[in-house]
Amino acid sequence: MDMLNIALPKGRLGEKAYAMLKNSGYPCPALEDPGRRLIFENPEKNVRYFWVKPSDVAIYVERGAADLGIVGKDILLEYAPDVYELLDLNMGKCRMAVAGKKDFREPVGKTLKVATKFPNIAQRYYSGKCRDIDIIHLNGSIELAPILGLSHVIVDIVETGVTLRENDLMVYEEIVPISARLIANVAAYQFKEQSINRICGSLREQMEGKS
Repeated sequence: MDMLNIALPKGRLGEKAYAMLKNSGYPCPALEDPGRRLIFENPEKNVRYFWVKPSDVAIYVERGAADLGIVGKDILLEYAPDVYELLDLNMGKCRMAVAGKKDFREPVGKTLKVATKFPNIAQRYYSGKCRDIDIIHLNGSIELAPILGLSHVIVDIVETGVTLRENDLMVYEEIVPISARLIANVAAYQFKEQSINRICGSLREQMEGKS
């Protein structure tokens, strides 16, 4: 049987996902005491895990370096990778939202300046509202943009809203809910369909057991 390669996002989400996969019958003791290693195998279970940056999971899966991966819906919406989205894992929940200063008033007859890490999501959202926007693509500290007058609003992931409140910002519109998804490489799904479907079924049973 071919080894099943699974890309896990570094951090808390990846750790939660691994716990579910372990309960599905795919443990990997080496991963539980990782040190500085990035790749972990359990030949007895024909599974290989590796840690990658969360935003890179979809690339590893799309390009075939991984058969399966755990990735946020935000990444799938932003980059539209050619992968199969198999299951909503119902964890890592947050939302994509429009936020701005508490005294924000949308400029009438002017282009709206939008700062974001997610230009494609922002563009599609405002195109659907027939609103002209100027996208300012930032990679970090998005909340600074409206505070310093760089943008009118931001489009970003909001989990608890604490960072917004601490900076006198607030959510004005919710765009889409976000959660972690199980994705598969298109070719791998055809050749390893039985193993992949077994994992999907077990993960689904775990989620149903918690609900």
